Amino acid sequence: MHRRSILLVEDNPDDEALALRALKQNNIINEVIVAHDGVEALDYLFRRGAHAGRDASKQPAVILLDLKLPKIDGLEVLKLLRADEHLKLLPVVILTSSKEEQDLINGYRLGANSYIRKPVDFTKFVEAVRQLGVYWLVLNEPPPGNGTQQGKIGN
Repeated sequence: MHRRSILLVEDNPDDEALALRALKQNNIINEVIVAHDGVEALDYLFRRGAHAGRDASKQPAVILLDLKLPKIDGLEVLKLLRADEHLKLLPVVILTSSKEEQDLINGYRLGANSYIRKPVDFTKFVEAVRQLGVYWLVLNEPPPGNGTQQGKIGN
């Protein structure tokens, strides 16, 4: 059985480490693939470059997408995902520190499933990640044919 993975798209090493630590602290044992910019995320999702041989049936259960990314920003990544017939239904949670109202509006307009501002306080961030994990990896029913099965939160 394929355990549902998480694609974390985050360019800030400190935020990446916090997210990974929060996942671990919440016993979310799913594989986390990290992309450090928009190009790397798109290469993974579209199976290009270093990811050309990746199994197309094993898409992530959820994408945690930062907006302020180098090379290609998060909104452009989202726009390209939603334009692709095979990827348009993948759940995308914008996880950003941006407080710009226009980013929020554009994120939803482009098809984000959720928009979460990163809490500055680590305890609040851990709780936000716990809730994300429970919802997207356990409770949420993915559309048929996305190559994933029910998730696991374990010890």
